[in-house]
Amino acid sequence: MTQNPLDIVRWNDQGLIPVIAQEKGTGQILMMAWMNREALAQTLEKREAVYWSRSRGRLWHKGESSGHVQVVHDIRLDCDYDALLLTVEQKGGIACHTGRHHCFFNQYRDGQWVDVDPVLKDPDAIYGGGKSHE
Repeated sequence: MTQNPLDIVRWNDQGLIPVIAQEKGTGQILMMAWMNREALAQTLEKREAVYWSRSRGRLWHKGESSGHVQVVHDIRLDCDYDALLLTVEQKGGIACHTGRHHCFFNQYRDGQWVDVDPVLKDPDAIYGGGKSHE
């Protein structure tokens, strides 16, 4: 009998695992999010990223409101079985709810955090004026 791949994962005490989404082709880190068991199961099934939104307390299919879906090309589990790396194709070129290509746009310079990457699309235009942390 084959072991369920979800049983190998070392979930934290909240039943979550950290996930890094890396862009296929460029290798750029787009974002960090969390998955619970159901989110990982749906990601494996759909081949699109499904995360656990801690702020909303529910599953979050990336792109469900923005259309910026992440098509999953590869899934890796680290050596300790407690972190995931997804290689994704980012539809629409925007991974961050701020309208940027990726979430790591704050750079530490001269004692402060500086926004170093442009907003590609106004978040109000993406989410219809309501704030979303998709």
